[in-house]
Amino acid sequence: MDNKHVNLLIFSGEYDKALAALILANGARESGMSVTMFFAFWGLMLLRDPAKMSQADKSVYEKMFSVVTPQGADQLPLSRMNMGGIGKYMLLEMMEDSHTPQLSDFLQGARKKGVSFYACKLSLEVMGLKAEELLPEVEVLEVKDYLQDAVNADLELFI
Repeated sequence: MDNKHVNLLIFSGEYDKALAALILANGARESGMSVTMFFAFWGLMLLRDPAKMSQADKSVYEKMFSVVTPQGADQLPLSRMNMGGIGKYMLLEMMEDSHTPQLSDFLQGARKKGVSFYACKLSLEVMGLKAEELLPEVEVLEVKDYLQDAVNADLELFI
């Protein structure tokens, strides 16, 4: 499968959907494919680096929004049966029992394998996030640049 390219658009900020996206990204890289992941709106929560969170130069709404949204990959809720965090706790326990890596492990693997991470410039602006608050590998792109990558991809998935 060499020379194939996978493009993933990550719109969801939910643990299980992010997990699926990162499993696909890691699997594609292990199969010799290049992978780009473009994160928009809620998907940006996966790229937040809790150690770099800042309230500087943010409006009141941006500060409030920053406080009530997930601070990074480990804080993402489940898409279904979250039940105030109990469902996610149960899922993590089941994953541990079956020796399945957690989301942060798949994220770290994708980073090490050379998956390209892109953040939507407009989404960052709307959500009140700064590029400096994201993981160091993340590059900020405009939608036209993402679309060029998507058009040239052999496989494009929306998650």
